[in-house]
Amino acid sequence: MTTFKIVRGAVLAAVLGAAGLSSARAEGVVRHVDPASHFPIATAIEVLPGATTIYLSGMGAPPADKSAKPNTLAAYGDTETQVRASLQRIQGELAKLKLSLGDVVQMHIYMVADPKLGKIDFPGMMKAYTEFFGTPAQPRLPTRSAFEVAHLANPGWLVEIEVTAVRAP
Repeated sequence: MTTFKIVRGAVLAAVLGAAGLSSARAEGVVRHVDPASHFPIATAIEVLPGATTIYLSGMGAPPADKSAKPNTLAAYGDTETQVRASLQRIQGELAKLKLSLGDVVQMHIYMVADPKLGKIDFPGMMKAYTEFFGTPAQPRLPTRSAFEVAHLANPGWLVEIEVTAVRAP
């Protein structure tokens, strides 16, 4: 009977892995990732009973060049720079709550068209994003949506990021 349970557990784990399910029950979430996709986001995430959901307000980058005119693109940098700085800021806010980027289950990225490109800089956003998610050091992927918006509250921002995190029971 014990051997049957061990084999059944191994078969179940193999099936879940083949189906792209990443079970993290001890962490309060189950992340579903499409194994055929190379895009670094989860297709779905289940929050398990007993977990606490934390909603962080949208955050933009702090000024990258304090000598530049305030609230200008020159002060905050390009999309890649702003995404990197925004995620570092979010990382710091999560740390204050004893959480990490690995606890993020959902992300909304609001982007303004870069005036130099005439459109949003999706490749620049992805370059910075993949420094924080889907890495060997931090492999957990959130669900994510990216939107182009006309303006953000700060005229120097090209990016504002909002996340939802989960604390395990």
